[in-house]
Amino acid sequence: MNRKLSQTTVYFIYSGAASLFFSFVFTVSQIYRIDMIKLNPFQLVLVGTVLETACFIFEIPTGIVADMKSRKLSVILGITLIGIAFIIEGAIPSFATVIISQLLWGLGYTFTSGADDAWIADELGGNNLDPVYLKGTQIGQIFSFIGIICSTLIGTVMVNLPIILGGILFIALSVLLIFLMKETNFTPAPAEDRNSWQQMGHTFMEGIRFIKGKSLLIILLAIALLYGLYSEGFDRLWTTHFLTDTGFPDLYNIKPVVWIGMIEAIAMLLSIVAVEHIKRRMEKTGEPDRAWILILINVLMVAAMIFFGLSGNFPLGLSSYLVFYMLRTTNEPIYRAWRNKNIKSEVRATVISTYGQMDSLGQIIGGPIIGFIALKTSVSIAIVAAAVILSPVIILLILAHYSSIRSAFKKW
Repeated sequence: MNRKLSQTTVYFIYSGAASLFFSFVFTVSQIYRIDMIKLNPFQLVLVGTVLETACFIFEIPTGIVADMKSRKLSVILGITLIGIAFIIEGAIPSFATVIISQLLWGLGYTFTSGADDAWIADELGGNNLDPVYLKGTQIGQIFSFIGIICSTLIGTVMVNLPIILGGILFIALSVLLIFLMKETNFTPAPAEDRNSWQQMGHTFMEGIRFIKGKSLLIILLAIALLYGLYSEGFDRLWTTHFLTDTGFPDLYNIKPVVWIGMIEAIAMLLSIVAVEHIKRRMEKTGEPDRAWILILINVLMVAAMIFFGLSGNFPLGLSSYLVFYMLRTTNEPIYRAWRNKNIKSEVRATVISTYGQMDSLGQIIGGPIIGFIALKTSVSIAIVAAAVILSPVIILLILAHYSSIRSAFKKW
């Protein structure tokens, strides 16, 4: 089968399947933790902090393994560990098992982080990455929408069942990728006479030296930190905001898990339309226009978060959340493609992992701060605080834009 499928198609299969299975889990996970395990806002954020701590610890080592050994192996091992983690969390409803699952999930995620993007970038020779990443995002959105619907329906019967099923499907995907993925353009870092730890140190330092030599990449490193600082608290508390602050309309005795599923489904449909619009626009424009699109998106993201945090009724809360979700989903592939264009192949996975580690560091620091604010004040104030933390990204994106222009003039 793998001889008949292009590796771009395999990447799309991977993107769609992973998004589908993540939706199975994420649609019900917060409801599961709030209703069945009875976690408070600070505990909800603490769960995420454990996950991001694991990501922070393992991001660089796993990225270096992908650069030296095999990106295919790294991806397959990662999604296997993710599957095991979800099965554990769904099967045993307790705070302790949730923490254990986050550690395993964090380890698994770091094996895939950077390795999947670097794998397809190498297979394509580093060319025409924008349409591939954008189409991969669109495919992921479509399958996420399907996963939201399926998870919601299954969750009305047993709220933890979609989590277990998602874990099983991740393990099945890892087996499928063994036969579908190829590595034809990957060249491992030279072994020479060094032992494995020396190899890891050598590859890591190459990535750091490359970042230090590029002012644009340094700015993007700071952006990664800010994205991490705001995101953990928001991601763990938005469901609680709907449950405790805005509430849901009293219609036909619809369960909270169904309301959350419908909100995520609508958000996914809107983001599919938005990404398609951005994709067509980017095909007609160049790098400067792409930079200003990123700046505008982030300005609107900050505004939408503030409106969402201050909303005290369901219509305002729903509309502002949908706007934020659409913007955030659109921002991610554009930002990722722009960043990856400035990284050379032989250290791509390591440098991307460095960004992932910085994002994790931000979430480790920012999550407990936002969670503590929620515990001492309110979830609404905590969400507004997250928006304030995100706002400096706008200035950094402007600086990154002009830094890229200066670099282009120097090359010319």
